[in-house]
Amino acid sequence: MIAELISVGTELLLGNIINTNASYLAEQCANLGLSVYYQSVVGDNEERMCEVIKTAVERSDIVIISGGLGPTQDDITKNVAAKVMGREMVEDSHTRERIQGYFDNLYAGHSDKEITDNNWLQAQIPQDAIVLDNENGTAPGLIIEDNAKCVILLPGPPNELIPMFIDQVYPYLEKKQPEIIYSKMVKICGIGESAAETMIQDMIEQQTNPTIAPYAKTGEVHLRVTAKANSKEEAKTLIKPILLELKLRFGKYIYTMKENVTLEENVAVLLKKKGWTLATAESCTGGALAARLINVSGISEVYGEGFITYSNQAKNKYLKVKKSTLKSVGAVSAKTAKEMAKGGCRASGADVCVSITGIAGPDGGNAEKPVGLVYIACCANGKTKVEENHFNGNRSRIREQAVVSALTLLRNCLR
Repeated sequence: MIAELISVGTELLLGNIINTNASYLAEQCANLGLSVYYQSVVGDNEERMCEVIKTAVERSDIVIISGGLGPTQDDITKNVAAKVMGREMVEDSHTRERIQGYFDNLYAGHSDKEITDNNWLQAQIPQDAIVLDNENGTAPGLIIEDNAKCVILLPGPPNELIPMFIDQVYPYLEKKQPEIIYSKMVKICGIGESAAETMIQDMIEQQTNPTIAPYAKTGEVHLRVTAKANSKEEAKTLIKPILLELKLRFGKYIYTMKENVTLEENVAVLLKKKGWTLATAESCTGGALAARLINVSGISEVYGEGFITYSNQAKNKYLKVKKSTLKSVGAVSAKTAKEMAKGGCRASGADVCVSITGIAGPDGGNAEKPVGLVYIACCANGKTKVEENHFNGNRSRIREQAVVSALTLLRNCLR
């Protein structure tokens, strides 16, 4: 089956925001075995949007549109989609009740606030459309079916779109496929994209069914193994030898083979198994490592304290990094990283502390210590390991790479 993606929003055309929805949806379509031949971005203009949707419906079986379902005047996606599909707009009582409940909860204790009229527009849906409840917002998703064609409307915010797609759209599309599509994800850290692909180049060249698709993430490589078969059991049988071979080749670098498990979740599991507690001590990442860890539900069982010690004075005051160390080798050094990690354990009483200190740029580097130089240390149960890293990219990317490398080092030390 052929799927087509349309992203709505003038802000996308202007480059004000990055279109992460398109990459996510394209990947999910590939997982479902759908062929995506076209992707479009269109602004909040009725005439142009109408033209784009009409063309997509004519040439594709499934059209997935993201964005433009909110309550403001420029949110016109569902009205335009209804027009293209020849549907009248009607009020959905179920959605109206959900909107009422959402705002009752949001405004609880605030008697001075009331629901504005434009929010009720979100209860208007194309006639006979399938409503997809939004558990993270007010705008419902919609599916408009017309014989063999279907148009799927999803909200633009990723934190609304992704859960809706996983919980409601993926199962819907899965049922439309004539063959069973089954896939497993192998997530790897500690090996670069080029090295990982080289290690499985022969498998990729020989593949037919199942297939292996590498996806590069910051500091990680994900390998999706997908099989087509007449039954789920048959697909699992096809995938099994491929997974065994990947385990043989990557070994300890595989941190999970579960789709929804993140690196920080894997680290949390390892900490809980050992019964160890964790602290963090950050300089150039400014709390980004702590933020990743706090993404994990239940992390409070093992993580209790984090230090952001950006200045030399803070490193000395809170982590007891020696003044002589800071003076002789500087804040960005293996010795400082080591003392930060040890100091974090000492100050917090944690069994493990990970520290990060480096030059994120764009200024502050020199020939001896260039931008991108980052030292990461992990003090675990009294033993400390330090790694020197040289990252590329802008300030944001360097900090992001540092966080993933810190999680990888932490995982290695826990193992």
